Amino acid sequence: MPAESTASPTAGLSRRSMLAGAAAVAGSAAALTASGAEAAPLSPGTAAAPSAADRITEQPDRTGGHARATVFKNVRPYGAKHPVDLTVIDGVVSGDPAPRGAKVVDCKGRIALPTLVDAHIHPDKTAWGEPWVTRNPAGSIAEYTEEDVKLYHALRTPLKKRAERLMGHAVAQGTRAMRAHVDVAPAYDLVGVEGVGSARRALRHALDVEIVAFPQHGVIRTPGTKELLEEAARTGAIDRVGGIDPIGFDEALEEHLDVVFGIADRHGVGVDIHLHERAATGMESLRAIIARTRALSLQGKVTVSHVFCVPGLPERELDRLAADLADAGISLTTVAPSSDLVLPIDRLREHGVEVGLGSDGVRDSWSPFGNADMLHRSHLLAWVRDARLDEELEAAFRAGADGGARLLGLPEADLKPGSPADFLLVRGECLPQVVVDLPRREMVVRGGRIVARDGELVGH
Repeated sequence: MPAESTASPTAGLSRRSMLAGAAAVAGSAAALTASGAEAAPLSPGTAAAPSAADRITEQPDRTGGHARATVFKNVRPYGAKHPVDLTVIDGVVSGDPAPRGAKVVDCKGRIALPTLVDAHIHPDKTAWGEPWVTRNPAGSIAEYTEEDVKLYHALRTPLKKRAERLMGHAVAQGTRAMRAHVDVAPAYDLVGVEGVGSARRALRHALDVEIVAFPQHGVIRTPGTKELLEEAARTGAIDRVGGIDPIGFDEALEEHLDVVFGIADRHGVGVDIHLHERAATGMESLRAIIARTRALSLQGKVTVSHVFCVPGLPERELDRLAADLADAGISLTTVAPSSDLVLPIDRLREHGVEVGLGSDGVRDSWSPFGNADMLHRSHLLAWVRDARLDEELEAAFRAGADGGARLLGLPEADLKPGSPADFLLVRGECLPQVVVDLPRREMVVRGGRIVARDGELVGH
């Protein structure tokens, strides 16, 4: 039975309750510390995911053969008690003395933290910056997709401008990279892919972006979708092909995975599948995804998002599943929607499973909430996990910064020599306090260049 057929049309008026309700129906149908500890070794899932890392924004500019050098004076990495100077040469933190003529920026004792990675966001759907949108009742994935189409036609600002505005806002709040899920369906053709692609080009000096062609309306249930997915991959416009609830929504597990994994295999793109299904249904889909990944040797190129069938698993079953995910090089993402649906990040990481944190939708037809601020999302992760100890608050930040970087195949920005000079500056006492209080981002630096001040892009 389709997930939407048993849902009340007025139930689940928020994204959180809708996803939980839809997942339940589908199921019944079948610490970066302040001292800067070294990062854990990369898992198999990270080593083979080079697409974002290959697209590191701008190359260093040189004048007369001289390196581009800046000294950021008086910064406190991770809230250290005593300020230090960060020397950046050609976009990389250096342990060497600054060359003569280096630019100097006095940071006046601000805390320096790595910029974060949004591992799951839908910038094409957003009404961010638009006049207020009054949302209609909806209680199923199918009904929400209908509302998506209505909103798309109602908004006067072109999609590419809305996407760029939101993505630029994310940069100004301290995001250095994102994986953007973009709806692909006959209702839109490839307008979303083209629009987000345009925004990616406009912001390439400040933001790395992976684009996922996301079949929100279903792969099999909506004729014409698989052809659009194929075209998007064939033309090189996307980095990954998506999927959604193969059993609970598309009602065609094998055919759904045939299409998604077939496109990935033919065109050399990755996979990122939304999986809201719970209990036995979700596990059946997840096991099938693991099997396809192994059969096609796509280790390191597959992500499963949300994965509501994982939270609440008994420990032994979770450990077995985590070992299988790590062996297949499959990563996961969570948006921390609630305490019962957030992934057990620490336990998964113990087994080598990479887990990224994301914003999900931002002020779209599904929800009036969202702000594309990954520091705030780390705060929400800490909140739903009932964090109390400093190390728990630091772990929430680490999920938003390092977890997403590993998932996208980017180097971690740990502020040590050799790391990318990607960081933000805030006033505060220490990292845990920053996660709780969410101070204003006074400066955002990308590759050693200041790209935002006080929440606004500069030089754009």
